[in-house]
Amino acid sequence: MLGHLVRISAAGLAALLLVVGLSGCTITPVLPDARPVSTDQAHAELSALVERAPASMRGYSRDRFPHWSSQGKGCDTRDLVLERDGTDVVVDSGCKIVKGTWHSPYDDTTWTDPADVDIDHIVPLAEAWRSGAADWDDERRKAYANDLDGPGLLTVTDNVNQAKGDQPPNLWKPELTEYWCTYAELWIETKSKWDLSVTSAERSALLDMLNRC
Repeated sequence: MLGHLVRISAAGLAALLLVVGLSGCTITPVLPDARPVSTDQAHAELSALVERAPASMRGYSRDRFPHWSSQGKGCDTRDLVLERDGTDVVVDSGCKIVKGTWHSPYDDTTWTDPADVDIDHIVPLAEAWRSGAADWDDERRKAYANDLDGPGLLTVTDNVNQAKGDQPPNLWKPELTEYWCTYAELWIETKSKWDLSVTSAERSALLDMLNRC
């Protein structure tokens, strides 16, 4: 089918990736609204996170977290997350995402042009740096920035992601309050997986969000 566009549903694409290895990398299909862990587990993981003041931003650069990495067959990490999170995604023979439908759970909006959405790092790169990643080597930071196996990457409205910037939950929360519970669980699960610390204010904000679950 070279030179032609292929229209495929999210479920169909996931099956295709698993069966024929279109991308050279298999990922677990996850709906943007899916909760990664139970509330009890999120509470337990939050309690286990080390609490400390943020580290210095000295030496930080987004280039220290190389992304979006090639995942094979012309696809990069952004392509695969767009495929995972979208429905009726149209992909050309070079793995370029042409169009599809994406729901942004931060603001409850739907988009059909991939240019209107960003792939958000739930725990932003600068926040990861402040909470432990400054001590990693660049290979581990690359693995973090392109982690397709964890809950840390999500397709959202581009300007909402830009407004979030690198702010932790005590300074920024999704506009849609109904999503706060899931957002807190995603944040905690990401920090737990990568052994990142939290601040006192961040922990308090996360606890408040979990209380909405």
